[in-house]
Amino acid sequence: MRVACIVGPTASGKSESALYIAKKYPIEIIVMDSATIYRGMNIGTAKPTKEEMHCPHHLIDIRDPSEAYNASDFRNDALRLIDEITSRNHIPLIVGGTMMYYKILREGLHELPHSDPEVRARIDAQAQEYGWPEIHKALKAVDPVTAARLAPNDSQRISRAYEIFLISGKPMSEFLASKKNNDCEHEFCTISLETDNRELLHQKIRERFLKMMEMGFLEEVQGLFNRGDLTEALPSIRCVGYSQLWAYIQGQISLEEAIEKGIAATRQLAKRQFTWLRSIEDRTRIDCFSPQKNKLVLEAFENCLSVKNSRG
Repeated sequence: MRVACIVGPTASGKSESALYIAKKYPIEIIVMDSATIYRGMNIGTAKPTKEEMHCPHHLIDIRDPSEAYNASDFRNDALRLIDEITSRNHIPLIVGGTMMYYKILREGLHELPHSDPEVRARIDAQAQEYGWPEIHKALKAVDPVTAARLAPNDSQRISRAYEIFLISGKPMSEFLASKKNNDCEHEFCTISLETDNRELLHQKIRERFLKMMEMGFLEEVQGLFNRGDLTEALPSIRCVGYSQLWAYIQGQISLEEAIEKGIAATRQLAKRQFTWLRSIEDRTRIDCFSPQKNKLVLEAFENCLSVKNSRG
């Protein structure tokens, strides 16, 4: 079957369009977002309100900020949910902007060794003692191809690549050179909310970030900091906005700097999302600032359904 997916950069109005569809069709939304998975991270991730949750949303608040979640986890969860939702005679709709998740969902993934907590802990201990640049050097010695594309302080990816070598004795690059395992029977209709007016998008990003600050974003991050068990090395705390406010709380930068850096980081995120989107040749492109945006998205959604139905 074909599954409709609304994708686009941050602040492009993806959720609004999805909820517009929900007024007309019995959809259930599968959220494709690497930040909204975390509990206690609500304001900075722009989670749906209680009113918006009248339409079922999946994959929100499924992890503690101290826990890991990756593209493989998302793919497994999304494929399971697609089957569950269709079994209820409802329509699955994937909505989000974490494009690595979408790439893995569509294309499948390489068979990599499962993570080993003991090996990961050993790597983390070495990093604490010597620093991540030294772990990067160690990775370069055994897997120069992977090390060449990773920054020396990219702790998450360095750790995973080095872990794979320590577990298997084979470099990660060798696994990635093999054929992907794509056992998915679904086709995905990509409805992409985009714009050529980057200046307007940047304005929307600034306005949204400042509104989040008014809603208590700083207090939310302070609450996470006060837990005492979270660090800036975790994927949750590296999320856009959270990372910059965390640095302010630690006394590294001023609040004004944190806000400006958070806005700039959000703009950079949008730029990367546009790059991903341009690589999807079969996408239906819709101007996210068009007054007819929601109607155009609905039309694209219905076209996806009609193709699916015509194929039986």
